[in-house]
Amino acid sequence: MDPAKLAKLQAQAASNRIGGKGTVRRKVVRKTKPSNAQDDKKLQGALKKLNVQPIAGVEEVNMFREDGNVLHFTAPKVHAAVSANTFAIYGTGQVKELTELVPGILNQLGPDSLASLRKLAESYQAIQQGNQRAGGADDDDDDVPDLVENFDVEETQKEAGKDGDLEELN
Repeated sequence: MDPAKLAKLQAQAASNRIGGKGTVRRKVVRKTKPSNAQDDKKLQGALKKLNVQPIAGVEEVNMFREDGNVLHFTAPKVHAAVSANTFAIYGTGQVKELTELVPGILNQLGPDSLASLRKLAESYQAIQQGNQRAGGADDDDDDVPDLVENFDVEETQKEAGKDGDLEELN
């Protein structure tokens, strides 16, 4: 075999070597699992200590906050210990404005929430009336302005200037 060709093959083999004596040891990068599983286990342990029972069939949970927003859970997991008056609701919650949920939650509103809904409706109406007033002023600006000057005079002056130029040339 040709020694040059042999050296070339050995060089390729050395660069493509996988494992064996003299190769670089690579660390294994382990992907971390999401901590949600660990949090769920801790939560389940705490719920067992409280002797809560799961409640099935809850489609959504809305918690009304004092600032007028709603903490909305879709398909939450609900556990309850009725004797201890303890409820546990967990899942993914979203903070939404009351206006986003209005048609579907009217039957869930209590007296406090109804008062805040009235305030919200009044402020919405005030905003709408303010926009209409401002819109009325804008409509006047869009109208064609009245003619103040006589534009025909300028045209006649231009024509007269052209005629004057012609007379000078003659």
